[in-house]
Amino acid sequence: MISEFKGKTAVLTGAGSGFGLECARIGAKLGMNLVLVDVQQDALDKAAAEMTAAGAAVLAKRVDVSSAEQMEALAADVVHRFGAPHFVFNNAGVGSGGLVWENSVKDWEWVLGVNVWGVIHGVRLFTPLMLAAAKADPAYQGHIVNTASMAGLLTPPNMGIYNVSKHAVVSLTETLYQDLKLVNDQVSASVLCPYFVATGISQSHRNKPAGLADEQPTQSQLIGQAMTDKAVSSGKVTAAAVAEMVFHAMRHDQFYIYSHPKALGNAQSRFDAIVAGTNPPDPFVERPEIGSALKSQLRA
Repeated sequence: MISEFKGKTAVLTGAGSGFGLECARIGAKLGMNLVLVDVQQDALDKAAAEMTAAGAAVLAKRVDVSSAEQMEALAADVVHRFGAPHFVFNNAGVGSGGLVWENSVKDWEWVLGVNVWGVIHGVRLFTPLMLAAAKADPAYQGHIVNTASMAGLLTPPNMGIYNVSKHAVVSLTETLYQDLKLVNDQVSASVLCPYFVATGISQSHRNKPAGLADEQPTQSQLIGQAMTDKAVSSGKVTAAAVAEMVFHAMRHDQFYIYSHPKALGNAQSRFDAIVAGTNPPDPFVERPEIGSALKSQLRA
């Protein structure tokens, strides 16, 4: 929980676009010091210029969050420039779809590297710094927000690799929250579970690493990409609105952050099936035409 943001330090990964960029904009308005992290240099440079022009003290670093060494160097740079951060937004993420058995080893390494290991590194490196700051200063307040997805609570077909990564982030963050409550009352955590919001994640292939970018997508991956593009482009909730939800959650120590609460009906039916021990429910029960279209395309 953070009640006052002015003069505090925020570390934001994936800061060049989407939720990271919008949270940086809010942070700048609130007078925060901003550590902007992204793997895409041009987007990072543009974000850094905007936040500097807005009057924020900025440290911009091009970092591959899946790299332990690069994240360790980032943490050292943050401490050297600003000291222990107050808000850590482990937000960098990539998307990838397709039938779960068709993903290559490189696909798995890329998605889990960014979506899971990026969050792991953010938690393991910054949490001890925040706890040390809290121990030294009774007035210190800190909050960690990890970006998962509604896919971290559901298991939609043809996007298993993404589901796996986001389920891991939900589990990690729930455990982080419980662990923090055991040892300290000044640092807390939240998990962000957005649904279809235009952030740039649907175009993650723009930042695929060398080697993976040369692989030809399978038919199921092409179908998944087209469906995701359509869903994201038709979304009515903006990344800026979700960023406001993130800051509200920090102010009120709210753990779960949902962009589309109505989508929780699907999560409820999933959990009901888990408790009852019945087979997983039809994920398209409310939109059967989508399920029929996907099935016909995959069987064509």
